[in-house]
Amino acid sequence: MSAALAPLRHRPFRHLFIGTTANLLGNGVAPIALAFAVLDATGSVGSLGLVVGAHSLTGIVFLLYGGVLADRLPRGPLLVGSSVVSAVSQAVIAALVLTHNAAIPLLMALAAVNGASSSCYQPAAQALLPQTVPPESRRGALALSRIAGSSATIVGASLGGVLVAAVGPGWGLAVDALSFALAAVFFALVRVQVAPPAPSAGLVYELRVGWQEFTSRSWVWVIVVAFCFLNAGVTASYTVLGPAVADTTGIGRTGWGLAVAAGSLGAVAGGVLSLRWRPRRAILVGCALMSLTATIPLLLALAPYTWVLVVANFAAGVGVEQAGVAWYSTLNEQIPEDRLARVYAYDDLGSYLALPLAQFSAGPAVLLLGLHTTLYAAATLILLATLVMVATPSIRALAPTTEKPLPAASEEPVPR
Repeated sequence: MSAALAPLRHRPFRHLFIGTTANLLGNGVAPIALAFAVLDATGSVGSLGLVVGAHSLTGIVFLLYGGVLADRLPRGPLLVGSSVVSAVSQAVIAALVLTHNAAIPLLMALAAVNGASSSCYQPAAQALLPQTVPPESRRGALALSRIAGSSATIVGASLGGVLVAAVGPGWGLAVDALSFALAAVFFALVRVQVAPPAPSAGLVYELRVGWQEFTSRSWVWVIVVAFCFLNAGVTASYTVLGPAVADTTGIGRTGWGLAVAAGSLGAVAGGVLSLRWRPRRAILVGCALMSLTATIPLLLALAPYTWVLVVANFAAGVGVEQAGVAWYSTLNEQIPEDRLARVYAYDDLGSYLALPLAQFSAGPAVLLLGLHTTLYAAATLILLATLVMVATPSIRALAPTTEKPLPAASEEPVPR
């Protein structure tokens, strides 16, 4: 087995890898299938927003609680439970769509259930990965997982489009439900040795402990706060401003789709690169490379040509993946095992909060400032956030360590 695939020798990681890849494949199908299912049923973009918003809202509301659960309960069984709930909720949505009973209140309720279950999945999956391989294999395992995740998302999105066009969105949602069920099977096979957690002092105390861990390292909270603003600029550019430019220029919808796909391909290439190359100041280099995402709004304003955006998106995808691998591997190295999921939850919360804010404000900003000025503002926001990160002393000084901080009350889990 090649060095790049060496982490797959470890059975717990192999099962986690297959489960998360199956999950992400379905997640690539779901947005396309759900969007056209709602539009077919109602013809209303507003109704689609309500359904998607119900999912996002419960995901945010329960995210911190999911982080606490992932630090207090065995993470493998938690992933199984989350995947089963998601599989059932998506299967019911698929059945409603296929039987033409897809009432919006029902879809909102089921989407909310799915969002709540996903709030447990993300921190548990992120924190379980370093438990499945030895310390020296963690960066390679993370990079391999992210490559597979990016590839699965590309395949899932393509499959979703084909299924919706060929057999309808209901069957696309059924495939998504099946992917969650498959993921649950492999998550159930993940076995790691863990010491029992210390007695819990309650949810508020657990959140406070996680918050103290999160805020005690300036490099952690500076990056999360900076990414909150950076993600606002990136999200507005990709979800609102980019399509608006594409529809009014020679780029067109097909060209914009190619540009976005190039970003995903860049992420795959970035993951492959991260298997071969790790700069000593990986987190600093990753933060600096996030500046590449500013080229997207700038080029949309200055040079709205398909081939230019394809190249820029590919480069940005490489940079984003380098930053992602550096960020998650550094967290895995630096944060104590028994508090890692809560730190991930605070990290995810900061990222998710920016997304609806950016999407809701992009339209009014265009009306108030104009499209080009809003694009320049998005690029400026990205560059300023990047500058703050690379200028922060604790980020500049951070170097990798080969030792993982031990859990506060137990020995570090060892994969078997």
